[in-house]
Amino acid sequence: MYILDMLLFPSLLVLLLTAQANPQSSAQSSFEALAKQADAARSADRLDEALTLYSKGVRLRPTWSDGWWSLGSILYEQDRFLEAQEVFRRFVATAPKPGPGFAFLALCEYETRDYDGSLKHFQSWAKSGSPGNDALIDVAGFHWALLLTRESKFEQALYLLAAKAGKLGDKPALAEAMGLASLRMANVPEDYPPLKREVVWLAGEAAVYSARQDYSRSDEYAQRLATRYPGEANVHYFLGTLLGFQKRFPEAAEEYKKELQISPQNVPAMVELALVQLENYKSDEALPVAERAVILEPKNARAHLAYGKALLATEHLSEAAHELELAKELAPESPLVRSALANAYLRLGRTQEAKRESEAFISLQEKEEVLAPVENKGDASKNKVRPKP
Repeated sequence: MYILDMLLFPSLLVLLLTAQANPQSSAQSSFEALAKQADAARSADRLDEALTLYSKGVRLRPTWSDGWWSLGSILYEQDRFLEAQEVFRRFVATAPKPGPGFAFLALCEYETRDYDGSLKHFQSWAKSGSPGNDALIDVAGFHWALLLTRESKFEQALYLLAAKAGKLGDKPALAEAMGLASLRMANVPEDYPPLKREVVWLAGEAAVYSARQDYSRSDEYAQRLATRYPGEANVHYFLGTLLGFQKRFPEAAEEYKKELQISPQNVPAMVELALVQLENYKSDEALPVAERAVILEPKNARAHLAYGKALLATEHLSEAAHELELAKELAPESPLVRSALANAYLRLGRTQEAKRESEAFISLQEKEEVLAPVENKGDASKNKVRPKP
């Protein structure tokens, strides 16, 4: 009997182990079959069925990042932005390379008016290298620029919006976005006063044509803007920037002076006036204007840049280096600041520091990448970008 028991024991052990393994194997097979069915339903455009299947799949396996991605993409395509937002949160939490997911999460948050969350996730997307296809880069870059305008980061917003304006046709949404940033209005298109529509549109059209280097058309809209809105805040400031782009520095200076007559505390106008006066070889006039800008806004990096360059031009070398070092602290990623600081160090005979700043300038220029603007955002909810794994 003992021998019989010994002979039976291995067989019973095998049966026991098999019984324990079967549920896992069965669950694995069940999940794989479900995933294939979900993919097939999506490929056949049976989206309601695909949603049900992907939802079951992520419940079975919460770490299934591909499932979260596909589920989020379908919800996004159906304008179900609040639901898609939560799904993309799960995707970025589970995916080994969540970069594009940050952009879609930010786009969903924009649509639900969670602007602070959207800005945060656009920044996460940028830090991951701004991955995605051309359509995603266009839409994400456009919305990111809108949020930068809302945050009063107007130069950064215009930098994004103007980068590929040359390849685009007449897009009202692009003109509106550039108009808001050009007039330094900290709004998104959904929330600024209707009475401002025309002034924003005129400024935007002038900005778009200027970005395309079609200066005759830009001047046409700029003239209409100046004629209809001569007393509107930041109109003359904007006209000065347009003239500066064309290197018409004396005319630009006059526009900035007009702006300061309307808004005497307008620091951006002071800064740009100082910079164009330096271009006009009027460093003695630039110096007090730039100094006033720094006094009014001591945390303004561009003000310190202008003041530092004015000090450098008037042979106040040590003071210039100090101001440019302050600018560097405030804007360490600015190639313009690093270049000016390198020049100041070189003139002071601080050759090693000059070399370091020159290398930093070159590196920052090489790193600088510009996001393309969206081609058509006349209806934000209808301009679809389909996520792809």
